[in-house]
Amino acid sequence: MATATVRSKGRVTIPLDVRNQLGLRFGDRIEFSFNGSTGRYEVYPAMRPLVSLKGVVKKPVKPVSVEDMNRAVAESGG
Repeated sequence: MATATVRSKGRVTIPLDVRNQLGLRFGDRIEFSFNGSTGRYEVYPAMRPLVSLKGVVKKPVKPVSVEDMNRAVAESGG
């Protein structure tokens, strides 16, 4: 079993073997999820494949021109 120590500011170094098993690299984020049936927290990589975003934003009915985009940005104060 891998162990780690919580430092004074709440920081923890995840052991190398755990990082490797989770596929974690520098800069990756992790999620903590409480499992009510076991009473324990579980750790997951907070990475989603790009494919999972497909369909989040619907295609516009009418194509938007660059001029329309520039106008919308100018009107919003950006």
